[in-house]
Amino acid sequence: MIKPLSAAIAAALLFSTDIALAEGTDSPTLKLRLMETTDIHMNLLNYNYFTGKVSEKIGLSKAATLIKQARAEATNSLLVDNGDLLQGSPMGDYMARQGIENGRVHPAFKAMNTLDYVVGNIGNHEFNFGLDFLHKSVAGANFPYISANVFIDDGDDNPANDKPAYRPYLITDQLLKDESGKEHRLKVGFIGFVPPQIMNWDKENLEGKVITKDMVEMAKLWVPIMKKQGADIVVAIPHSGLDISDAKAMQENATYHLSKVAGIDAIMFGHAHNIFPGGKAYNGFEAQGIDNVKGSINGIPAVMPGFWANHIGLIDLELAQEDGKWAVKGFSSELRSVAETTSDKALEATVAEEHAATDKWVSEPFAKIAAPVNSFFALAQDDPSIQIVSDAQIWYGKKLIAGTEYDGLPVLSAAAPFRAGRQGSADFTNVAAGDIAYRNVADLYIYPNTLQILKLTGAQVREWLEMSAGQFNQIDATSTDVQPLINTEFPSYNFDVIDGVTYKIDVTQPAKYIKDGSVANETASRIVELQYEGKAIDDAQEFLVVSNNYRASGGGNFPNVGAETTAIKAPNENRQVVADYITEQAAANADGFDPSADNNWRFKAINDSVVVTLRSSPLPEASAFADTLPQLVATDELDADGFAVYKLDLSK
Repeated sequence: MIKPLSAAIAAALLFSTDIALAEGTDSPTLKLRLMETTDIHMNLLNYNYFTGKVSEKIGLSKAATLIKQARAEATNSLLVDNGDLLQGSPMGDYMARQGIENGRVHPAFKAMNTLDYVVGNIGNHEFNFGLDFLHKSVAGANFPYISANVFIDDGDDNPANDKPAYRPYLITDQLLKDESGKEHRLKVGFIGFVPPQIMNWDKENLEGKVITKDMVEMAKLWVPIMKKQGADIVVAIPHSGLDISDAKAMQENATYHLSKVAGIDAIMFGHAHNIFPGGKAYNGFEAQGIDNVKGSINGIPAVMPGFWANHIGLIDLELAQEDGKWAVKGFSSELRSVAETTSDKALEATVAEEHAATDKWVSEPFAKIAAPVNSFFALAQDDPSIQIVSDAQIWYGKKLIAGTEYDGLPVLSAAAPFRAGRQGSADFTNVAAGDIAYRNVADLYIYPNTLQILKLTGAQVREWLEMSAGQFNQIDATSTDVQPLINTEFPSYNFDVIDGVTYKIDVTQPAKYIKDGSVANETASRIVELQYEGKAIDDAQEFLVVSNNYRASGGGNFPNVGAETTAIKAPNENRQVVADYITEQAAANADGFDPSADNNWRFKAINDSVVVTLRSSPLPEASAFADTLPQLVATDELDADGFAVYKLDLSK
């Protein structure tokens, strides 16, 4: 059980140092630079543990260089972190397995303690490993943590649940210098928020221990108190994205509506893994008060610096004192990318031990698979590389909806072959049967997508598959000429297989949709014999389809797929879901679990006279796998791009 705020912490909320104001009766102005990191997700170094290679576009070690540069440019500066720190990279998982015992300092704070943060906000992923791990971890930070909308669950003893689980806000006394060098005291307040949905996302860790409340309502409660306690300016640090839709109770992405709360002077937000200002998702909303160039929301300066420490965010405030009170008179917001800077060696040294241990751990086998997982023929038959992803997504999706309004709806999964030759003849997933290491998960799911669930009708599921079937050329059943199966203009990462239903694809029909999502043939239908649980699908029946944020946000231009059909935006990356699923399967199948495809889809038979070809890997493993598949026949031919050519039997 989380302990309530101690008397010392409560007193600290009122704490102020005894610093004299600068002498003089003029109206001084101050410049204050606010700096933010967010959604670091344990990417403390510019290193990808899945590939075992340096990555120049991410890492707190690179952000540290920018932070130090930005700090040197400003007379006055304050640095904050907006959470989602402790989970995300394999180092986060490694530390959760190791535990934080006997005063050990979590490597996240070994690194961050070198950068002089003034405050940290608790993100939703901080709860992933349980409250005990969270509390032991943040104990190693030499800066305080805040969260204004998490309260202790007192049950019947306190039905109002009005005891904050954490310090809701922080008011710091800062001694700042104006342009002439005179010192002034400024009380800067920080208030943090976390999505209320943590009670669903981490129900097992939190139920009966804490409750969450609406972010905007809590801002309206606490900000006036902060002002009464002397805060000259208030900086909100919501771990919450930007959604301009109408306000809803317990809204996950509430930053827009927080900007309307009186008394908030700046917003440093996160959670959405996007950038602001400048993110394309925020173009075209000037009428709603979004300035995606200057960086403001309803006139309030705001910044969101991406994810994995790929940017830092800066807000430069110009403050003036009028009638004895400080107020914001001007501002600018800016993002700085880490891509062109160097990694901070001092920070690297602080986590060298944990880095080496993590790198070793991800290479060690943690499970066995009883059959190979490859994508050699993912575009011609149901495929093990897609199957294992779909099985993991359905497994996680069912856990996610348990006890919610969606519980009981059929759960399907949409997944595509990410490595099916698009980048050349070596671009195929190929994991041999036997031991599998954590690092192999990157070969199964190469993108850092987050999991999302869409609510669709049976008719909409059918249209999703019709769009996906644009992967194939139309085959002339009367021709004996060689006909390539694949439409190379259609990207293979948009060839979604939907598991949980069965169906056939009739490639003698024209494609209904082309790759931009527009309708090419209104009456065409390649998807035939679409069934759920052995019966023809009911077009009106509702289904949940587990996919990813790329698809749910409109990526691939699929019909009926977007914000209006998105039911759940989960906090976990799809890749992490796959790793967790494999871990559970390994525990239940010590001798190795079978990831083979369940063959829920196939092509509708044509005849034995058509000659259809498919390009794939020239590796011997591909040819050997083809020998196990009755519809594929290897040839001795290599095409001009180095692909092996196979013939596809579509006679049965």
